[in-house]
Amino acid sequence: MAAQAETPATAEVTSASVLDARAEIEGERESRVGMTQQALDLLAKLRVLHGELMFHQSGGCCDGSSPMCFPTGDFKTGDADVLLGTFELLATDDLPAAELPFWMSREQFEYWKHTHLTLDVVDGRGSGFSVEAPEGKRFLIRSRLIDSP
Repeated sequence: MAAQAETPATAEVTSASVLDARAEIEGERESRVGMTQQALDLLAKLRVLHGELMFHQSGGCCDGSSPMCFPTGDFKTGDADVLLGTFELLATDDLPAAELPFWMSREQFEYWKHTHLTLDVVDGRGSGFSVEAPEGKRFLIRSRLIDSP
């Protein structure tokens, strides 16, 4: 049975993944992270405004447990983080091809290691420093169990 995280009652469910990230955890072949078309569309807009981007999901409270999108280099990662996957974004008329990494705190990963994450978008403004906040949208994670990590 699939589990979903943080699904607002008023949100339209758009959780079909259209792009899977390249697996980055040593020994793994299957992607742990995907994104919906709505997330891909919003990221194209955000890349025009902010340049290259990255995601980090921590285990904090409130919006700290939501995926946060930052310009590359604005959030420092290290040994306390796990690179779950890297999205390979195709070039468009307005944007060059790019790689977009998705990180999670190592502590949070211990709780989520049995799940596949799908990055989605809903209307509403989250709090925090994620670059989509001024757009009236916020990223969220939908999850489903995976057979084996």
